[in-house]
Amino acid sequence: MSLFETIRVAVAAVAARKLRSALTMLGILIGIASVMLTVGLGQGAQQSITSQINKLGSNMLIVTPGAGTGMGSGRNVNQAVTPLTLDDAAILADQRVCPDILRVAPITQAGATVQAGTTSATTTITGTSPQWLPIRAKKLSQGRFFTEDESRGGRLVAVIGSSTAAALYGAGSHPIGRTLTINGHTLTVIGVLEAAGQSLAGNDDDVIVIPSGTFASRMATGANMNNVAMILLEARDQESLSAAQQQATATMLLQHRTTADSPDFTVSSQQALVNTVNRMTAVLTVLLSGLAAISLIVGGIGVMNIMLVSVTERIREIGLRKALGARPAVIMQQFLVEAGILGVLGGLLGIGLGIGLGQLISSVISSLDVVISPTATIAALLVSLAIGISAGVYPAWRAARLAPIDALRNE
Repeated sequence: MSLFETIRVAVAAVAARKLRSALTMLGILIGIASVMLTVGLGQGAQQSITSQINKLGSNMLIVTPGAGTGMGSGRNVNQAVTPLTLDDAAILADQRVCPDILRVAPITQAGATVQAGTTSATTTITGTSPQWLPIRAKKLSQGRFFTEDESRGGRLVAVIGSSTAAALYGAGSHPIGRTLTINGHTLTVIGVLEAAGQSLAGNDDDVIVIPSGTFASRMATGANMNNVAMILLEARDQESLSAAQQQATATMLLQHRTTADSPDFTVSSQQALVNTVNRMTAVLTVLLSGLAAISLIVGGIGVMNIMLVSVTERIREIGLRKALGARPAVIMQQFLVEAGILGVLGGLLGIGLGIGLGQLISSVISSLDVVISPTATIAALLVSLAIGISAGVYPAWRAARLAPIDALRNE
């Protein structure tokens, strides 16, 4: 019997038992759909977080207080956290000390209620330097950014995000030259940032950026006036990123009078953040896929069960074919093809269900992307075929070893 004829007979046998075949495929269908959806969610989360990290800027290093597993320390150390200061930022900006660091921007943030006329809104106030704009790769839709002189002089000026501008002055407004009040201090709006959406730093559109000198003199109090939450650094280029990181680490160790064995800060790179995220999402995806794959095992058992029942029901057919000269290999091939067809049909339906559910989730939850890659689709189809054939090996072997006389005698 040719392969084409074998496939035709197998399809007819599967079609003759529609309900049983459908129930058999259900386990594989659910398993494939679950695995595809899990992998798609993992890949989507990975791409989304990587995109948000890249929104922070290019060739960027982040200095944060406290030792951790970042690039500055390489280990965990239990010790009191020494705050970062504007003096730290100033020494890192010194080209004689750190020649591979192009720009430096200290960051201090606080939540506050802002008022513009009779309208008020709660937003994030960010105190920084003019270097923040190029480091974060931000652009202005209106006006200008503040200057170094305005930053050092603590001028009462502000650059606001697009969402903040809409909340305070109305959608489509032109707030340049208008004023807003923060903690009793009146500031003049000199610029509006282009809409950027969400990033790891938060909602970049709901923010008010003011000079670090203004933040220190107007927002901070007492001993905290010189402290900053983090320091953003930009290397000259991708090739000098490692050198810039080493220079920043060495400079901070000297500045804080500590050693590499007990640092009180962390210098992290964007790539380190991306790698950490990729490792975490990969582990989570594997764990969830493993749980979803349990239904694939159940589906394989279902295929094996239906094929064993099929062998029992078709004993006389098997005996007749053997009596007419069919070799055991042909009989075995027949049942393996039937099992493979059940696996492939279940896989195709599972792939369709997985893609459909993925699109539904992405449309309902806009912030959650489900990425179904062609590689995952092909792999799912091959896995379903492998499960079907593997589950059909034992039933096919039983059918092939039946003696013709015993099979024909069976009623």
